[in-house]
Amino acid sequence: MAENRTEQAHRERRPVLHEHTQRLSYADTDPAGILYYATWFPRMEALQTEYLFLNGLRQDTLLDRFGWWTVSRATHCDYLLPAKLFEEITIELRVGEIGTSSVRFDFEMWRRADNALVATASNWLVTVSPDQRPIRLPDILRECLAGPTG
Repeated sequence: MAENRTEQAHRERRPVLHEHTQRLSYADTDPAGILYYATWFPRMEALQTEYLFLNGLRQDTLLDRFGWWTVSRATHCDYLLPAKLFEEITIELRVGEIGTSSVRFDFEMWRRADNALVATASNWLVTVSPDQRPIRLPDILRECLAGPTG
């Protein structure tokens, strides 16, 4: 039987760079107790920012230290299953596509109780100069995207 694109993409995905588990709170949900659609976006950004921070790439010092910074170009989320109040969710961060001046970070949101994939998402970052023009991904960022070594 031929492998479908979803199975192929799942098999070919890169290793997890960073992850975080958190219980959904009342503030994350709508009045019915189901995850509010916009909840994933701050969580994704926080995980991505923390990964870069832990690798010495602080968004607040990139310009002064290196002469460049990153900006988000686009983001996307597919909601696969409902996530509800008090469920524990693990968000995984992976590198997706690496371009000349951009990188796509991919995210998977997993419900811990049944190991169900509840959402997938992506965020595209572009490295820019002080005047906001795209620049080639700096080597230090490319090294960070390669993940842990050893």
